[in-house]
Amino acid sequence: MPNRRILSLWFPRLAAERLIRVEPALADAPLAVVRESGNVVSLASLSVAASAAGLRPGQPLRDAQAVCPDLVTRLERPAVEAGFLTVLRRWAGKFSPWISEAPPDGLVVDISGCAHLFGGEAELMEEAEADCARLGLTLCAGVADTVGAAWALARFAGQGPGALRSGDAIDQEAYATRARAVKRRHWERGGPVPAGVDTLAPKGRIAAPGQAREALAPLPIAALRLPARTAQQLARLGLRRVGELADQPRAALARRFGADLVLRLDQAFGTAPEPVSPARPEPRFAVRLTLPEPIGLEADLAAGIDRLLPALETRLKARGMGARQLRLHLLRCDHSSQVLELGLARPSADPDRLRPLLRMKLAEAEAGDGIDAIRLVATVTEPIHATQHRGHAGASADAGARLQNDTALDDLIGRLGARIGLEQIHRLHPGDSHLPEKGTQLRAAAWSPPATDWPERPAASRPLTLFLPEFVTPSGTPGATPAALPLEFRWRRRRFATASATGPERIAPEWWLDEQAWRSGQRDYWQVETACGARLWLFYAHGGTVTGGWFCHGSFA
Repeated sequence: MPNRRILSLWFPRLAAERLIRVEPALADAPLAVVRESGNVVSLASLSVAASAAGLRPGQPLRDAQAVCPDLVTRLERPAVEAGFLTVLRRWAGKFSPWISEAPPDGLVVDISGCAHLFGGEAELMEEAEADCARLGLTLCAGVADTVGAAWALARFAGQGPGALRSGDAIDQEAYATRARAVKRRHWERGGPVPAGVDTLAPKGRIAAPGQAREALAPLPIAALRLPARTAQQLARLGLRRVGELADQPRAALARRFGADLVLRLDQAFGTAPEPVSPARPEPRFAVRLTLPEPIGLEADLAAGIDRLLPALETRLKARGMGARQLRLHLLRCDHSSQVLELGLARPSADPDRLRPLLRMKLAEAEAGDGIDAIRLVATVTEPIHATQHRGHAGASADAGARLQNDTALDDLIGRLGARIGLEQIHRLHPGDSHLPEKGTQLRAAAWSPPATDWPERPAASRPLTLFLPEFVTPSGTPGATPAALPLEFRWRRRRFATASATGPERIAPEWWLDEQAWRSGQRDYWQVETACGARLWLFYAHGGTVTGGWFCHGSFA
């Protein structure tokens, strides 16, 4: 059995390059994706231009703007970037079916027995880098026997001898200790590599089978996926490389830093198992019918759909799902195709409910030279929950509803949606407010159940048509106060005379909300019937933060 081989794919600029794909104008600008943590805003991901300007991940935003005044920033969106990583996981399926995500910016691929299909491990990595370059993504890859070793090689291999140098780095030799440098192997000091010596190529980042320990030895402690606090404590003790840490007594390490440190070492060297758990593929509900001869008649298409619906029902019911959106894919014999889509008001797998909607769409089908295959896919599905009855009364009520065909309204909405679109059909729902314009809510009929909790009808009737308040100019008042109902008024460039009126009904604004339309204060509403027969809903605003006056808010039938 071949040795286990793991490929680690790291996208160091994932968030920034995702934004560049969405906004190509940011390609040439120094771009940084920032992360808010408490009261600190730091850089999470950088574009190539931002790195060239001297910025680094983790740097505070204020310091970065001082270094690069032209820096363009965008806020980090972890959910969107996780979705983009899932898309990249599907792309990596070309190399192996055994893939798992390593959030927030990496993938782990088990390529055991797969590398020879691409010419070898180096060729496989080159193809992955070429694909990412075409996608506008930066990729660093590493291959080893274990997940921990491949992860470390992808992120830390090939950084050069100055990767760990700092002001107090222990490998920076003083003048008095330079004589000891001759004892090191000359190819580590830049000389030619002797034949037969297996070293780690900075570009390839490939550790030979069984050489994970040797490949990790020169890498920094952070390559073991340790917490930052643990890595800092080890650095204070003078342990900066994996090889130095591996030479220490295991019992002392576990006693001082915990068992996790020893576990990470064992996982990286292969003495402790670390499986690659691939993501479970999403279920697909699709059926296909391949025809022996091309067809073009609507009746033949309907017969083919009748054969597909029972098979689709079986797959949906096996998982307790119902279709909300269907896609009918017609494949023609000239290698062209046509896609017809439709939606349902309620999820269903019943062929008797799906068949009428699909047949309505057949009028849009274009056979061309003939259709030789039909594919039916449930693109959007929802679970169908069984009803739990509370005693015989609930079961009897449910049976009565089934006998009365309580799906008739949903089927009607589905048929109307097949012609004009489900998003064009709405229904009213009660709103939790005493304000007239907020008393009802407009919702999509296909994605909302019928309302059953309507409040009691108010004592004063409401107009059939409600619009934004429009200014009314009184022509005369019976009294001296402006709030008195005018006997004559002008509205919409017409003059009206009051024949009768009912009111007033006082409505106060919601004091806990700042509604711009209600800044004029409380209102007194009147139902006014004019001499010409128009029935209007007028109100007088008493004035608040803005000036009040007379307005028309609606009209009765």
